[in-house]
Amino acid sequence: MYWTLELASYLADAPWPATKDELIDYAIRTGAPLEVVENLQELEDEDENFDSILEIWPDYPSEEDYLWNEDEY
Repeated sequence: MYWTLELASYLADAPWPATKDELIDYAIRTGAPLEVVENLQELEDEDENFDSILEIWPDYPSEEDYLWNEDEY
């Protein structure tokens, strides 16, 4: 299983919290690449609810990872 920012971004708007099966269904319905579905199928916890993409891919960047000054905008 491998994740890239591009692949993980297909799940950014998923209906969290969600189970593995719900995420697979979401990925298929939204037209995510096959790699996203394959990565989700490799998740071990079948019945566990995932609260965010960070539980699937901890390296997914958050707003804190971007260095901009919000006061300038």
